[in-house]
Amino acid sequence: MEIERKFLIKALPENLETYPCLLIEQAYLCTDPVVRVRRQNEDYYMTYKGRGLMVREEYNLPLNREAYLHLKAKADGRTITKKRYCIPQDALTIELDVFSSPEGLIMAEVEFPTEEAALAFTPPDWFGEDVTDDSRYHNSNMI
Repeated sequence: MEIERKFLIKALPENLETYPCLLIEQAYLCTDPVVRVRRQNEDYYMTYKGRGLMVREEYNLPLNREAYLHLKAKADGRTITKKRYCIPQDALTIELDVFSSPEGLIMAEVEFPTEEAALAFTPPDWFGEDVTDDSRYHNSNMI
């Protein structure tokens, strides 16, 4: 189960380059339900995501590079790319995504252990609008 809130960003945090960064490419085989393949640096996964906004099912399966490339070709160019900065925030991690495709979008995601924790979360000042309930900001809808 994935419990996650999403936010647009008003301003980038200071010293962004000091945080760990992942290079991510995601190709979508299906968007209802979401079935995608992902390259994250040199790790590869296939992910299934169920319906929902803040709370939904999520299953990740490891892939090798060859399987990833084979499945990526089936996505017919429905791909997004982004840099993900992992920023510690108390006991949580802010995943700040700077998209190359779609170009110019910057968004933060925060995953939570419970729905109660998600609802009680106070975002930092540099966060903008909460877009958790806006399905346009699901990565699968941005292709």
